[in-house]
Amino acid sequence: MRHALILLPLLVLAACQTPREACIGDATRDLNVVNRLIAQTEGNLARGYGLSERQDLVTRRDTCTITNPDGTQSTFRCDRQDVVTTEVPVALDLNAERATLRSLVQQQADLQQRAQATVQQCIAIYPDQ
Repeated sequence: MRHALILLPLLVLAACQTPREACIGDATRDLNVVNRLIAQTEGNLARGYGLSERQDLVTRRDTCTITNPDGTQSTFRCDRQDVVTTEVPVALDLNAERATLRSLVQQQADLQQRAQATVQQCIAIYPDQ
C-alpha cells in the first residue's frame, strides 16, 4: 500500500510530461535503476551489512466516533491497526557485494552510452520541447 501511495504522485506527474520528457525518461529508466542499486551496494559495503524492510502490525488505542440512529454522535475507546515499516540489519557476504558492485559499475557504463545516444534521438525527434 505504501508503494502505491508513493507511485500515485509520480503517475500524476507523468501525465504532465511532454513527449520529449517521456522519451528521455524511458531512455534513462534502466540507468537510473542501476544508479540506485550502485548507491545501495556502496552503502552496504560502507556499513558492513545490508538493510531490509520489515513490516509489523501495531495496535494503538484511539478514540472512535459513531453516529447513532437518532443522529447523535458517541465516542468510545477503540483499537486501530497500523502497519509500521522499519529497516533491520541483515548479514551480507561482503565479497559477493563487491562483485555485485563491479558488475553494476560495468553495466552502468554500458547503459550510460546507450542512454546518451537515445536521449540525443529524443532531442532530434522532439526539438521544440
